[in-house]
Amino acid sequence: MSTDVLPRNPALHRRTLNGPTMGSRWSAVFYAADDFDLVALGAALQETVDRVDRQMSTWNPASDLNRLNATPAGEWVTIPRELATVLATALEIGRASSGAFDIGVGDLVQAWGFGGGSRVPDPSQIATVAGRASFNPPKTLQLDLGSFRARKLAPLMLDLSGIAKGFGVDELARVMGGFGVESWLVGIDGEMRAGGPKPDRRLWAVARERPIAGTREIDGILELQDAAVATSGNYRHGAEIDGRRVSHTMDPRTGSPLANDVAAVTVLAESCMVADAWATALMVSGIHGGVELARHCGLVAWFVRSDGEVLSAFA
Repeated sequence: MSTDVLPRNPALHRRTLNGPTMGSRWSAVFYAADDFDLVALGAALQETVDRVDRQMSTWNPASDLNRLNATPAGEWVTIPRELATVLATALEIGRASSGAFDIGVGDLVQAWGFGGGSRVPDPSQIATVAGRASFNPPKTLQLDLGSFRARKLAPLMLDLSGIAKGFGVDELARVMGGFGVESWLVGIDGEMRAGGPKPDRRLWAVARERPIAGTREIDGILELQDAAVATSGNYRHGAEIDGRRVSHTMDPRTGSPLANDVAAVTVLAESCMVADAWATALMVSGIHGGVELARHCGLVAWFVRSDGEVLSAFA
């Protein structure tokens, strides 16, 4: 926790809070008065991301998501409101992206050693899931949003890694608003959302990283106000298998780690959950398909090719 005085407005101070979540850290930078209760806000922020993790973690066997994963097909499962919201949004973006965003790849993630449990690819499991049918709602998953229930209609392992952090950021934003904070920037592992501008009216500057493994170079700066940004890439999370770099992002069309000409995709949206999911969908779609999809859906996105070329798509 730190406090820096803002010279141009002595009534407000720059504050920072952070904590652990989802194998990474959440952060909040904001401006507040001297008598603001930092302890209460910090506790509320930590509790909200802990709740998201308890519901949507693939690493916690007791999470609500894993409880749904473990339930036999055909049985309704009562789920929390937040998880129902994320599942509904995931299905919506899955349909809009023609399946490029696919939360039914949990078995692929596990087989390639990126999920909870073993961190080593399992050749026998890879052979078992290779070529299996892609996730196809509503034939494989049904939601009852009125009663906050879900049921699988076929054997299915869900993975929300491509959307849960974004939702967690939105929940951080909700807490900031609940405490009456107007000027803030919150984030989890590079997925960011900004509220109102700083007291001096400057916008929040968020760096867009150059997608090079092992480095932290800036490729551009985005200025945010009342907006969210998320990036999907193959440069920070992955593994070396048989001498080659393997992406942690699964391609539902091939049943294997993604291998195309995209190094990273950054999406700007009102909601970080939406930006997070669309970044993954556009990444999977490739340069040409992704740019076309982004324009068709009215998205603001930046694509970085493996050779470093940057392409933009604007609504």
